[in-house]
Amino acid sequence: MEKLEQLQQWIDESKYIVFFGGAGVSTESGVPDFRSVDGLYNQKYSEPPETILSHTYFMRRPEGFFRFYRDKMLPLQARPNDAHKKLAELEQAGKLKAVVTQNIDGLHQKAGSKEVLELHGSVLRNYCESCGKFYGVEAVAESDGVPRCACGGIIKPDVVLYEEALDDSVMYRAVEHIRKADMLIIGGTSLVVYPAAGLVNYYKGNKLVLINLQPTPYDRYADLTINEKIGQVFREIRV
Repeated sequence: MEKLEQLQQWIDESKYIVFFGGAGVSTESGVPDFRSVDGLYNQKYSEPPETILSHTYFMRRPEGFFRFYRDKMLPLQARPNDAHKKLAELEQAGKLKAVVTQNIDGLHQKAGSKEVLELHGSVLRNYCESCGKFYGVEAVAESDGVPRCACGGIIKPDVVLYEEALDDSVMYRAVEHIRKADMLIIGGTSLVVYPAAGLVNYYKGNKLVLINLQPTPYDRYADLTINEKIGQVFREIRV
């Protein structure tokens, strides 16, 4: 395939690759996304997922929040797929300098990636809102009702809920990497969620690659677009 050959050539030529990914990177690992036909937004609940996963709902109805969160947001059996694994290999080879992800599942780290910037946090980290003590995912997954710290405070997942701001330090590091990149590969994201989608604008190179099943608003700016499953594409890449 001509497009895959072009992608391979650019990877071979590049010295500072940055990957920016979204939910589509993990769907092949069995993690549901939010906006596809079978995504969480199109399943039926008493209230929409974006309402339940908001800061307001968490504060007002923590029991309902954690019921949904345990049921739908903790895919702890998921395993890294070909995209996660190949990105880790590219980093080990010195080609890839950073993974910037909107995902909260920790699969990039499970695959072996080191420089992973999690824009929306991680389900694997949790902390007490009162004393700040950190907890692993088991503290939430294996608890009943609202998980609580020994001090009595609520244990909150270290994820960015709707109505909450992204971490400034993580955003800054992501911007710095993207500015330095000689190749930016974007995969598995619709590029409609801001401010994350705006990170694309910091790339000033001429190897902008978009890999996504559906078209995105940034396709017209891309130097190469591939409308295939991202795991399928990365399976063909040689490191």
